[in-house]
Amino acid sequence: IPGPAGGCRDAAGAADNAMEGGAQQNSLWEPPEQDGGPGERDGGEGLPEVKRSQPLFIHGNSRQLPQEEPRASSLPSIPNPFPELCSPSNSPILSSPALGQGPPREGTSHVVKVFGEDGACRSLEASAGTTARQLCETLVRRTRALHDHSWALVELHQHLALERCLEDHESVVEVQSSWAPGADSRFVFRKNFAKYELFKSNASLFPEVMVSSCLEANKSMAHSELIQNFLNSGSCPEVQGFLQLREAGRKVWKRFHFSLRRSGLYYSTKGTSKDPRHLQYFADLTESNIYYVTQGKKLYGTPTEFGFCIKPHKVRSGVKGLKLLCSEDEQSRSCWMASFRLFKYGMQLYCNYQQAQARLSQPPWIGPTPLRSVSDNALVAMDFSGCTGRVIENPSEVLTAALEEAQAWRKKTTHRYSLPTACHSSPLSAAIHRTQPWFHGRISREDTQQLIGRQGLVDGVFLVRESQRNPKGFVLSLCHLQRIKHYLILPSEEEGRLYFTMDDGQTRFADLIQLVEFHQINRGILPCKLRHYCTCVAL
Repeated sequence: IPGPAGGCRDAAGAADNAMEGGAQQNSLWEPPEQDGGPGERDGGEGLPEVKRSQPLFIHGNSRQLPQEEPRASSLPSIPNPFPELCSPSNSPILSSPALGQGPPREGTSHVVKVFGEDGACRSLEASAGTTARQLCETLVRRTRALHDHSWALVELHQHLALERCLEDHESVVEVQSSWAPGADSRFVFRKNFAKYELFKSNASLFPEVMVSSCLEANKSMAHSELIQNFLNSGSCPEVQGFLQLREAGRKVWKRFHFSLRRSGLYYSTKGTSKDPRHLQYFADLTESNIYYVTQGKKLYGTPTEFGFCIKPHKVRSGVKGLKLLCSEDEQSRSCWMASFRLFKYGMQLYCNYQQAQARLSQPPWIGPTPLRSVSDNALVAMDFSGCTGRVIENPSEVLTAALEEAQAWRKKTTHRYSLPTACHSSPLSAAIHRTQPWFHGRISREDTQQLIGRQGLVDGVFLVRESQRNPKGFVLSLCHLQRIKHYLILPSEEEGRLYFTMDDGQTRFADLIQLVEFHQINRGILPCKLRHYCTCVAL
């Protein structure tokens, strides 16, 4: 058993104890003594003096290890039939540049580059087991962003126009090692409000005509019951519908009827027939990932803008091997994407959601208080007409209270901020909205739709921007039923004071902050309340 130079006290006894205790190590390293003298064994035999940097071989009772050529004396020497596999650093098989970075090694640190939506890059050091959620939490702390479970790490392949949101449990280093060398691939840190929307009461995510369990029961199924069927490995739900398929090696798209099951994705060669003779196996769930296609019409000639792609793990670069599909609308595409995730990850996906919800109740850090977060669970209708406030639970009474509050806003004459007028202007009031994270300044309508689409087409996702047609006006862009609508906000003046309105002066607000806060609690003229604001952080 080799050890470092220096004196060894009762070295043979230590070796015997190690063997008796079932120790797995073959070397015993001892600190050198100060006097540099040789150690003694129990039998009185002194060990030869060695230098400080030379290993010391200790002879045990069960086997003899000569210092010149240490090997087991009781067993014959067996040559290694695969010497190249025992030396990964020198192996031409494991270190070939054609295989890229290779699988991550445990115990080593790797450099991961993460980009923001503004193109800025930040390099982080991560171990082989670092998950996407851990990396997101690190970036949230460093950027002092609002801590919630909507932050996500997105895998983006710009040369293929493909992107997908990494699941919280996925290893970042493992995903990065699967990229081809020199490929234009990167990680992007941004919001994704649709990440766990499938676990919430959203009946529009799974249309009844696309889920076989709803069709067989011939009745509507609750959303929670439908999710239970997906998570239960004993049940056999099936998602079905028509998709456009691009033929391999051609630019022609054909329409087929697809069926997504636990065993994989199939399509029928004869109409909507599910006969085994007509079903063709198309893709495996466990050995593939599903991506959004961002520029389908430009790169692949997709019939619609709602394309997605199934990319097998063995496909590292290039278009060859990609399985391109296209749906008719955003609702069906979202259904296919959500079903693919549920079938592939199952209970692991639900555990990620539960852990994300549990983290919200814990203080993420100790330091400056972050920006105030508004959610549906934190906002309730209140009645303050009496001595003490009470929560309004009756829906009809809630609507009446909302109308009364709207009337009160219109009649208000005292305001929290100084308001700009023709004779008196306040720079603070005129620019107070520019400090808010939901205000994005002068961006175009197209950029707005792309930004909201990237951060999730969920009801209530919004932002406020400057109007391009009206130089004095603003626009509230809101997502509802996976469609983005735009509402013009115009300034109006009454009795020397400036107001903002979206309904031709019927409801007036002192500034944009009042307008946004009012519609976070009350729907007003909007189809839904404001829930999540789009925001971009600088890395």
